[in-house]
Amino acid sequence: MGKNNILQQIIMRKRNQSQNAKLLQIKTPNSIVESSYIKIGGIDQWISIRGEDRNNPILLLIHGGPASTYSVFNPLLRSWEKHFTVVQWDQRGAGKTFGKNGKDSCGTITFELLAKDGIEVAEYLTEKLGQPKVVLIGSSAGSLIGIMMANRRPDLFYAYVGTDQNAPDSQNLLHEISVNAVRKSGNSKGVQFLEKMEADRSQISRKDVDKRNRILVKAIRDVPNMITDLILPSLISSPEHKIKDIMDIFKGMSFSLDHLFAELINFDFKKVGMQFELPIFIIHGDNDIITPTELAKLYYNEIEAPHKEFVLIKNAGHLACFARADQFLEELLTRVRPLIVPTSN
Repeated sequence: MGKNNILQQIIMRKRNQSQNAKLLQIKTPNSIVESSYIKIGGIDQWISIRGEDRNNPILLLIHGGPASTYSVFNPLLRSWEKHFTVVQWDQRGAGKTFGKNGKDSCGTITFELLAKDGIEVAEYLTEKLGQPKVVLIGSSAGSLIGIMMANRRPDLFYAYVGTDQNAPDSQNLLHEISVNAVRKSGNSKGVQFLEKMEADRSQISRKDVDKRNRILVKAIRDVPNMITDLILPSLISSPEHKIKDIMDIFKGMSFSLDHLFAELINFDFKKVGMQFELPIFIIHGDNDIITPTELAKLYYNEIEAPHKEFVLIKNAGHLACFARADQFLEELLTRVRPLIVPTSN
C-alpha cells in the first residue's frame, strides 16, 4: 500500500469504521463482548474480551512495540472468536491505558513490571470466565514479556505461543541477515547505514534502531508490509479508536520506549531461563527479518519444554498472526486447542 492508498484510507475512515463495526458484531447466545478499564497493578488498564462462546479457551495476546497495542487488529481476528475468547490488553504505558493514566500514573516501566501486570491480567480472566488456565500468545517485544510470564506461572497457562519471537543473538546473525536482505533489495545506502551501525554497536540509539527497522520493512518483498498493509490501515479503520486514542498510542510508544530501550536491546534470556514447564509453540512468519526466523528457530532448539513445536506461517514476515490470520488460526486449532479441555466439557 503506497502513500496514495493511505490517504485514501484516511478519507474513507468513516466508511471503513462502519464496515468493521458490523464485522465485529457478535450475537451468539453465550457470547462475550466487553471492553473496559480493570484495576491491574494499582492502575486502570484497558482490556477487551471478545468471543462467540465464553466457554471457549481464553487467548491472551501480549502485544509488541513496546506499547504497540494490538486492539486495533480486532477485525483481522474476527474468525478466531468462533473458537477462542480473544483478549487484548493495552499494557501499562500503551494505548488507552496510557491515555487514561498519563506518564505519572504509569510510572517507571520495566519488563519485570509488565510481566507482573500480565500475570495479574491472566488471573483476572480465569476468575471472570471460570476457567483454570489461559493460552498465552506473545508477539515481538511482547514475546519477551510472554516468556517471563510463562516461566514464572506455568500453572496459569495451557501453553505459550511465541510469534515474531525475540531471541538471543550470540553470533550477531541479525546484522548478517539484515545486510543480506537490504543488499538484495538494492538499497546501497541502507547497507552503508547498517554497516556503520554495526561498527558503532556500543553507541546504538533508539533513532538507529528505528531507522534500521524502517529500512528492513522496505527491504522485504512478497509478504504483507507491517506498516502500510497492517498497522496504518488498522489504526485508521478501527471503530473502537477515536483520533485521541490513536494519538495516545503513538505517545505511549515513545514514552514506553524511553523506559524499555536499554532493557530491550540487552535482554537477558539466560536470566529468564531456557527450561519451561508448559508446552511451547513458536509460530513464526517464514520471511521475518525484524525478529529473524532463523534466530527464532535457534532459540526454539535451545529451550526445553514437556512439548514443543516450531511452525512456519507461509508468505509472512513480521506480525504473521495478523498478516495471515486464517493460516495462524488453523495452526492454533490443529496444534494448541487439542491440548485444552474446555471447562464446559
